Amino acid sequence: MVAIDVDNVTRIYQKFSARHRFQTFKSALVKGDIFRSLKADELVTALDRVSLKVERGTTFGVIGENGSGKSTLLKVIAGIAKPTSGRVNVQGKVSALIELGAGFHPEISGRENVYINGIMLGLTKKEITEKFDEIVKFAELEEFIDAPVKTYSSGMYMRLGFSIAINVNPEILLVDEVLAVGDASFVPKCLDRIDDFRRRKKTILFVSHDLTTVEKICDQVAWLKDGKIQMIGEPKRANAAYLQDIAEKQEEDFQVRQKDIQEDIEKEKEWEEERREARWGKKEIEITKVSLKDLDGKDKHVFSPEEGMIIDMDVVSSTEIKDFVFGIGVFNPQGICCYATNTHLEDFEHHAIKGKGKVSCRIEQLNLINGTYYVDVAAHKKDGYPYDYHRNLYSFLVHSRYKDGGVGRLKHTWSFSPKIKAKPPKKS
Repeated sequence: MVAIDVDNVTRIYQKFSARHRFQTFKSALVKGDIFRSLKADELVTALDRVSLKVERGTTFGVIGENGSGKSTLLKVIAGIAKPTSGRVNVQGKVSALIELGAGFHPEISGRENVYINGIMLGLTKKEITEKFDEIVKFAELEEFIDAPVKTYSSGMYMRLGFSIAINVNPEILLVDEVLAVGDASFVPKCLDRIDDFRRRKKTILFVSHDLTTVEKICDQVAWLKDGKIQMIGEPKRANAAYLQDIAEKQEEDFQVRQKDIQEDIEKEKEWEEERREARWGKKEIEITKVSLKDLDGKDKHVFSPEEGMIIDMDVVSSTEIKDFVFGIGVFNPQGICCYATNTHLEDFEHHAIKGKGKVSCRIEQLNLINGTYYVDVAAHKKDGYPYDYHRNLYSFLVHSRYKDGGVGRLKHTWSFSPKIKAKPPKKS
């Protein structure tokens, strides 16, 4: 049985431009632009012909970047916003964890707000009284429940709003990115309660940027982009498609930034001198082209720490040379060498080079932290005499979900003795 049926829904907002604002009604009449000032500057399509069905008792995830239409979709389903066109049919009592605490009155106490919000969510006064102690205990606000809500922190707001909404005992639970502002110690309680809803076969629509949690708790996932559904499917597959789209966008943005930087540099008179300083050697062996690629051989400039990289060098030598070495180095923006090696250090036997050729260094896993990195490549003699040295002429970006520091991401695990109670992060 279908609990939520969204059929060809479009939601359009009017966006007004700042250039059409006026200070007073009189000034608008004098300028003769009152009607132009009141006219919508443009229309923004937040949802574009969106259709989806959520079966009763399932957990359905919605993912996408900021501005993709996720929150608008939840508001339309919750009845907070009306679709411009299309139809929404919801079967069952709904509780929406959207903008928690938005309906709180700041001047009155938390106790009074519990009753007001509970009634707004469809409970009777008697039902609220029966659930009151549980609401306050879950929100961890026993000491503050009679204080004015205006004295609450954002975390206290969120805890109380979540506790009220979750205790309405709905058949359908709509969850937006409300947990992102929660106290670190409170978020696991919220997730446990959501898990309890899942065990009781409640219907849940879950909007989140936390793909690990989405993959863990959802039965199906919809990926939204620019107000349109790109795909609906199994969580791993939908997440992978979404992450691939982000990676491709980052790659495009990186290329655009690099092109803009290059154009700016070329405008400067010092560019030729800077370029000479960034490359040196008499080019008895010349490195004519350098490419950064993924392990499948596709050009790439944005990597995750777990991904590998191929550094390709096209080389040429007009005469036969027997004393030669090829090397690479990876540096962070502070000039710290993250890794460097060459064929001589790795005990290769070098016999001869003449004409055109290709040299590739394959790095199986980068294991670097978030940031921009620069690549040096070189052809030189065993004693270090440079044939052709390229310094910081090539760069790539590492995009990581981890928040660690330093230079590299070392493979590691944590363990604790029995008296230390610590819960590991949830794995996908």
